[in-house]
Amino acid sequence: MTKQRKHYTAEEKVAILRRHLLEQEPISQLCDELGLRPTVFYRWQKELSENGAATLQATGRSDH
Repeated sequence: MTKQRKHYTAEEKVAILRRHLLEQEPISQLCDELGLRPTVFYRWQKELSENGAATLQATGRSDH
């Protein structure tokens, strides 16, 4: 029997990343608690750093 994968929304991913970045929770603790592989966490972190600027630019004011 295979284990079902949990699919996280963008909001859930950000909340998990915030727990590490702002609340200083160790990645190993988060991954154990949530059943995540560390490689998944690091991929989310990379995507946030690469796409974060694009998100901010897209939501910026257009009168500049």
